[in-house]
Amino acid sequence: MRNALIVIDVQNDFCPGGALAVPEGDQIVTGINALMPEFDAVILTQDWHPAGHSSFASSHSGKGPYETVEMAYGTQVLWPDHCVQGSSGADFHKDLDTTRADMIIRKGYNPAIDSYSAFFENDQTTPTGLEGYLKTRGISNVTMVGLATDFCVNFSALDAAKLGLKVSVRMDLCRAIDLDGSLAAATTAMEDTGVSLI
Repeated sequence: MRNALIVIDVQNDFCPGGALAVPEGDQIVTGINALMPEFDAVILTQDWHPAGHSSFASSHSGKGPYETVEMAYGTQVLWPDHCVQGSSGADFHKDLDTTRADMIIRKGYNPAIDSYSAFFENDQTTPTGLEGYLKTRGISNVTMVGLATDFCVNFSALDAAKLGLKVSVRMDLCRAIDLDGSLAAATTAMEDTGVSLI
């Protein structure tokens, strides 16, 4: 079986000093780089929002970050403006070894739909193309690392498991936002779906 490392959203805006900083988000970079040679493929995901994205609190009058709104596809957490296309905040962390990447999946570029998962946008039907790429490469095992454990890593792991992939998450190489118990909920969801938490 061929194995892929999927590195989720290790970008400046999710690291300390960024617009949506995940605590200690920069501390996983060295470990991720060290892991890359162990895999047949390395795939990076990159949050890539147009300015004024519908998931930004600034796009909703009277709403603040971390409040929620109802979208056509369900409840959406509103975030500070982050990972805007072409901004330094959207860039990968400077120490991440991007030269090892076989593929970069950009997500969240549809202004009307947020996208946590590396496989599907938040409507759960619009694919990113990653599933097809893995299939054509003959990859059936994936290991996930990155930011944030309870959102983009979690959604990516759940979708990968639903697609029939064997999924592991290296918890030591992830960091969480932990918004109102979201880390505990994500951990339970991944375990219940058969994801191996390492």
